[in-house]
Amino acid sequence: MDPAADQTRKKPRRPESTPAQRALALLVRREHSRPELTRKLLARGIGVEEAAAAVEKMAAAGWQDDTRFACNLARTRAANGYGPLRIRAELNSHGLGGESLAAAFAALAESGEDDWPARARDLVQRRFGVSCARTTALQRKAADFLVRRGFDGDSVRAALRVEPED
Repeated sequence: MDPAADQTRKKPRRPESTPAQRALALLVRREHSRPELTRKLLARGIGVEEAAAAVEKMAAAGWQDDTRFACNLARTRAANGYGPLRIRAELNSHGLGGESLAAAFAALAESGEDDWPARARDLVQRRFGVSCARTTALQRKAADFLVRRGFDGDSVRAALRVEPED
């Protein structure tokens, strides 16, 4: 066969993916919330009605579930040392609230992962050591760290007490 003839032949083009196929391709990589999935489809040039229909189709088939997404995100963030305020804000930024938010925190409570003062205390001890309670500057630094991580004031105060049983 002539090498010049091979170069002139083009590969057959794959047919254009449907909106549902694109949505599924996104969901295979990781969970997405409905608003996030819709936004990503719109960014890929899919029309508003087609994107909404594709997201609805994924939800009906069980591929997309806001509650499952919220529970997974909350569990992951809690395991990575983030507090309830930060988790709630991130869920809200994904367009979730109400039922999904409540279900995420209920799942954390059910699995025993919602002891925020204990999580904050653990985080401080790992990050700053047990001697953190002795110096005011280190306590302030630890408190700032916990607040940035999304822990509330009660959890921060509980984590910085000299005696954990106080």
